[in-house]
Amino acid sequence: MTPRRAPRAASADLLSTLGRLADQARRGVELQQARVDLAEALQSEMLPASLPALPGLRTAARYAPARHGLDIGGDWYDGFRLPEGALAFCIGDVQGHDVEAAAFMGQIRICLRAVAAVVVDPGEVLSRANEVLLSMDRDLFATCSLLRFDPETQELETARAGHVPAVWATVDGAYGIAEDDGGPPLNLVPGTGYAVTRRRLTQAGSIVLLTDGVVEGPKFPIEVGLERVARVVREAAGTDPGELAAEVMKVADSTGHADDAAVLVLSHDARPDPEDGP
Repeated sequence: MTPRRAPRAASADLLSTLGRLADQARRGVELQQARVDLAEALQSEMLPASLPALPGLRTAARYAPARHGLDIGGDWYDGFRLPEGALAFCIGDVQGHDVEAAAFMGQIRICLRAVAAVVVDPGEVLSRANEVLLSMDRDLFATCSLLRFDPETQELETARAGHVPAVWATVDGAYGIAEDDGGPPLNLVPGTGYAVTRRRLTQAGSIVLLTDGVVEGPKFPIEVGLERVARVVREAAGTDPGELAAEVMKVADSTGHADDAAVLVLSHDARPDPEDGP
């Protein structure tokens, strides 16, 4: 005897079910796209329209959004003038890549600017900013590098909160990766102190700040990426910062990165050490 089969759903019922599922999928896609658009808008509004510069110091930056879905919003860079005539520059990476990360990034930028306006030492700026961020009771954390350049002394002060090291090179062929001491990322540990490294920029060259999206990929170690960037910077030390930033950003294309990527370049001229006298 041939077994009886269960009756098939009527064509009208099947079409109705498919239509309902298709509508749900469409709404889900539209919601996701709306969040992507919002994150992009937040980030574009929060990144600076221009960077400060001084005679003998030229600056430029490049930013590339992540390549997949909601992976946008975590990386930032900034540059601003300080009350006493110095310049401050920072770059960072917020945990997560969505609207919340973009909003937290904006809060960090505002916090750093506010603290740096009244505190000179970059390590102290990061320490106080860390306490402010902890008081906001957010679950996210962020890595960051903060630089302060004094045009009178030609001194560059750097503090690092768990961030990717900077890369530097001078026109005489010297170059390196600045593995300076620092501290943990922001918004993690109360009472954290951040070490400060001080250098005098007496030789023409370039300093490149970047985020890990530039030098690290799914199967691309960050050490290899940093070495590639170091070679690029060594070949173009002291040149136009915009062109150098574009060349450094090309390293990101070779890593297969899926993360945001940001590059901030400071190209400086040779200036005599003030302590050497005339």
